[in-house]
This record gives sequence, structure tokens and C-alpha cells, in this order.
Amino acid sequence: MELSNTARRFVLHWGEMGSAWGVNRTVAQIHALLYIHGQPLNAEQMAETLSVARSNVSTSLKELTSWNLIRVTHVLGDRRDYFETSVDVWELFRTIVRERKHREFDPTVRMLTELVKDESFDQDPPDAQDRVREALRFMETLGAWSDEMMRLSPSTLEKVLKLGASVQRFVRGDGS
Repeated sequence: MELSNTARRFVLHWGEMGSAWGVNRTVAQIHALLYIHGQPLNAEQMAETLSVARSNVSTSLKELTSWNLIRVTHVLGDRRDYFETSVDVWELFRTIVRERKHREFDPTVRMLTELVKDESFDQDPPDAQDRVREALRFMETLGAWSDEMMRLSPSTLEKVLKLGASVQRFVRGDGS
């Protein structure tokens, strides 16, 4: 499959950004390819289009599947697995936030909660106890806010985000 200049640039940039986000470049490129193409592709098509090894594609597909960012689909008359991703940016955003919260944020909250409940916690210096409790309070507040934001419809969430930007400009005195 030949990529347009726009698609090629998008896929390459997404792959580069993947590294900044802690994601393997090929994983990010495959997701970008599925997103920009908007139609299911099989692993061979992806490997050929991206000029990467089929084994690298397979590993990347497993990673994307574990993040719930792609799903398997089938084409009538073809026994191969095809893969697709949502073309709804809000759905992708929610999936990424939900997965990152589950993998990174929630374990930290659990660990901080365990520290505070541990019998030996009271033996730590009071200022260290205060910092751990404040970190836990902050994480719990941020988690509750995040959960509420993720319950909003995309249109309402977009309005909240725009309102937040307007409030920031107002508070800074940047005008309307």
C-alpha cells in the first residue's frame, strides 16, 4: 500500500512521538497507520507498508491489543486476522487515559494507601508522614476528577476543556 504524503508524515511523526510517550516506535506507527487509513489491515499489509519485519508487527499488535487500542476483525473469504482502531479521537483519548490510569496511576495510589495503613508508618518522621499523606490526598483528588471527566460525553468534555482555557486567560488577565 502506498501512503500519501500526509499519511506518511503522520505515521512517521506518530512513531517519533511514541518514544516520547514511552511507546515503541513501531507500535505507535502501526496505530497511526490504522487510524489514518481508517480501514482494517492485516499484518502483512502493515509490515509491507511500514517496511518492518512481520515479527515486529506481531509483537506490536499484541501490545496495541493489550492497551485496547485495536481490535481484530475479519474479511469475508479471507482467513487472516485484520486489525482496526477507532477513528474517533475522543474514544482513543478515553482508552489511553483509562489504560494509563489503570497501569500507572492506580498502583501508585494503592502503594501510598498501603504506606499510610502500615503499622510502622507512625514511626516515620512527622514531616515525612505529612508528605506521604499529601501525595495520597493529591492522587485521590486527581483520580476522582479524572474519573468524573471520563464520564462526560465528548461534547461536554470539549466544552469543559474550552471553559478551563477561558478561565485561565481570565485569571491571567489576558482579556477575552
